[in-house]
Amino acid sequence: MEKPPQTFGIRRYINEESIGGIILILSTLSALIWANSGWYGSYQYLWHDLQAGFGIGEFKMVSSLGHWINDGLMALFFFTVGLEIKREIMGGELSSLKKASLPIFAALGGMLLPAGFYAITVSSYPEFLHGWGIPMATDIAFALGLLALLGKRININLKIFLTALAIADDLGAVLVIAIFYTEAINYTELLTAAFFLGVLIVANIAGVRRTVFYALVGFVGVWIAFVFSGVHATIAGVLIALTIPARTKISENQYVTRLFTLIKKFEKEPATDHVLLSENQVRLLTEIEELNDKAHTPLQKLEHAMHPLTTYFILPLFALSNAGVHIEGSVLDLVFHPISLGIVVGLLLGKFLGISIFSHLVIRFGWASLPEGVSWQQLYGVAMLAGIGFTMSMFIADLAFVPEDYKQIAKVGIMTASVVAAFAGMCLLIYATRTKATKE
Repeated sequence: MEKPPQTFGIRRYINEESIGGIILILSTLSALIWANSGWYGSYQYLWHDLQAGFGIGEFKMVSSLGHWINDGLMALFFFTVGLEIKREIMGGELSSLKKASLPIFAALGGMLLPAGFYAITVSSYPEFLHGWGIPMATDIAFALGLLALLGKRININLKIFLTALAIADDLGAVLVIAIFYTEAINYTELLTAAFFLGVLIVANIAGVRRTVFYALVGFVGVWIAFVFSGVHATIAGVLIALTIPARTKISENQYVTRLFTLIKKFEKEPATDHVLLSENQVRLLTEIEELNDKAHTPLQKLEHAMHPLTTYFILPLFALSNAGVHIEGSVLDLVFHPISLGIVVGLLLGKFLGISIFSHLVIRFGWASLPEGVSWQQLYGVAMLAGIGFTMSMFIADLAFVPEDYKQIAKVGIMTASVVAAFAGMCLLIYATRTKATKE
């Protein structure tokens, strides 16, 4: 049976990210206004001083709300990222070498050059070098949110390319966090996490499809072990996601045949004289629901459930609690500080050149081709939009630096670069779409 096109799923994903990008912008502006108003004390107290948690006997987990968001809720965000990565590898834009080559190589260039530009910029200040990973990330929600403003002038294939690029970029960021931004490792806790991950893998192979099982074992066994292991807890989210089953319990042909039979039986049931269904009708509807569950993959069901939660709630809350940079003194001094300048150069110049150059190379070597209906000018516009690092860049900034003033300077650089990248990227795309329309 021929597989149906996946445009509906990707359109839904893009639409959610676009709306989420607008909410993210509003959350960021709210955080900046709040942190630089007379209520700065309340901002600091709510996100960084107020403690919350739980405990059982001598076991206690108590921390600030900001820490719970960064280590707890963001683990759910990374769990969703892991689901997206697995879905793209198994049946999306990263499922074959031909499809994956362009976004993967573009993402690779968009990570290597920004890190290199940052390192060169701060080379005279070794104490700032640890922030090299900050300009490597792209904020997909912000970028797609801006693309949405251009409406139908933007080819859907360009949006799909940006989405695949950002997902490949996220995978790179996850590896960078796991390998380079990890504290002293507690190997006993890491072995405990590995054991429970093994349990989830065995459950997947054995055909266990209950998402509640994966949630309980994942939280109690894997996430808590990661919290105490020294490896950042968000990595647990990605690893748990990779264990979620991605297979249906029955084939498409079996599903269609069985569904057709049940519907025919339902049609033959005599109508009742009241609003309630008959016992047989209820039984048949229950069988249809069970059949639908068998024809669905837990991976896609979870992704569809989690994506709105992360897009509309977790990321805006992260922005609200992390983007509140309290600016004291000259803004220009902060922007031209080596840390900030390195991030700006990395996100603007590094991202643009990295994505553009690596895209040209992979196409010139014949490993990939430009997406249908997409011009080089449009790709350059997307390469510039990829300089919007925001969410992931801020997340890495919190891991890269210990001194609070370094983190604040880094966030100024991230926001400066993101604003410039957004403006320049939109200008390039408007010019590219007008040029294409004129030629046609």
